[in-house]
Amino acid sequence: MNIVKYMSDIDRIKTCISGLKEASVLVVGDIMLDRFVYGGVERISPESPVPVLSVSREDVMLGGAGNALANLAGLGAQGHIVSVVGDDAEGRAVIQQVKALGFETNGLVKDVDRPTIVKTRFLAGHQQLLRTDYESKEMVSSATRALILDQAKAVMGDVSAMLISDYGKGLLGRDLIAALIKAAKKHKLPVIVDPKGSDFTLYKGASIITPNKKELSEATDGAAVDSDEDIIAASECLIKECGLEAVVATRSKDGMSLIQKKNAAPLHLRNKDIEVFDVSGAGDSVIATIAAALASGAALEDAARLANAAGSIVVTKVGTAPIRVAELEAHFSEQQSRQAAVMGWNDAVEQVKRWRARGLKVGFTNGCFDILHFGHVSYLNEARQNCDRLIIGLNSDASVKILKGEGRPVHDEDARAAVLGSLAAVDMVVLFGAEKVADDNTANALLESLQPDIYFKGGDYTVDQIPEAPIVQGYGGVVKVLSSFEGHSTTNSIKKINNETA
Repeated sequence: MNIVKYMSDIDRIKTCISGLKEASVLVVGDIMLDRFVYGGVERISPESPVPVLSVSREDVMLGGAGNALANLAGLGAQGHIVSVVGDDAEGRAVIQQVKALGFETNGLVKDVDRPTIVKTRFLAGHQQLLRTDYESKEMVSSATRALILDQAKAVMGDVSAMLISDYGKGLLGRDLIAALIKAAKKHKLPVIVDPKGSDFTLYKGASIITPNKKELSEATDGAAVDSDEDIIAASECLIKECGLEAVVATRSKDGMSLIQKKNAAPLHLRNKDIEVFDVSGAGDSVIATIAAALASGAALEDAARLANAAGSIVVTKVGTAPIRVAELEAHFSEQQSRQAAVMGWNDAVEQVKRWRARGLKVGFTNGCFDILHFGHVSYLNEARQNCDRLIIGLNSDASVKILKGEGRPVHDEDARAAVLGSLAAVDMVVLFGAEKVADDNTANALLESLQPDIYFKGGDYTVDQIPEAPIVQGYGGVVKVLSSFEGHSTTNSIKKINNETA
């Protein structure tokens, strides 16, 4: 590829990413509550030959169409959800989760005759032992379908794209899908469909459909989908049969292919070698990214490039986790850097999960690191020798001022983070600390979120003198006191700079 063209493509994609915050997307489909129950297995039940899971914690998040909505939130786009929930505790939990994303819940229709869909996964470590589905697949009533259509029509004037997320749970029948597509066309909205089943004539007239290889084959009477030529032939068959504008076929390790009705060359997007941890929710990330990009005015080809990047990123995460704008920006960065990432707390938690899934031991230490000196570097090197990945909790500027007084820090938090990130011993930097004197200025809250395997502290301390120790020990971590380096401190460095006696 011509390097000048490549650079212009990258610049254009970055412009598309910055425009995602202007997007507004209507999501219609099967919303669910995903529960993850974590624990450990130490014995087999005496009642029957099954493992006994000792539960330690539970996580709850949106699934199905709700995960597509969560991805829109991660992309910074606006989202409107139209779906059905039961009149039950789980339905109320779904409503709270949608509110937590910052979106309205008016489009969530309560149906007293059916339960909220709940998928519960039981895991020992990262091994899934069992999944239970609590649901009804019976078609919703005609009255509920009418309410769904009315709720969707009510917001079509406020959005720039419609996403149909079909999980085959009894909400999206042929008539309702046809009515939704017809109404969207009146508003000139692109309709992007995440399909279910093998009869894609359900989605006749949609703009774009996003099947995976298996779905594409099943929808075309078992057509081959192994090569680029196979994908093109099967997609063109769907385009003709269903009156589509385009097919975006996701192809696992082979990336993604965009086949359009118009006279445009097929676009095959390859993925670099990636370490796949979990494909859960990857399809939701892909379709949400396409919808958001189109809603922001991006060309379909660029929307596909963004979506392919989003899919390749989320499969490296542990569990169902949405894509974020910062991750796309990093993916398309022109300059590859060996610098350790400076991460926000949520992103840091996800990275720790990925490291743990690979069996890596995660270490953590914290400090101001105002003027980096021999003592700092020696201490960090020693810490890194005791773990596989080392996280630095870096006190923010306000936090340093509270600890050290006026005139500190000498270097602001961005500069300190950049210098630390350039050290070979450091794998991640996360900012923390108090904003005012009365606030907690320890690393306790950050440690509670990240839960590293080892917490390192330097100096002449005993473990019971370290304020963070109870938090670390409470979740099963280890506190390790490392060497101190007498005479090496930021205060002494400042005195020497000022020609004072250290």
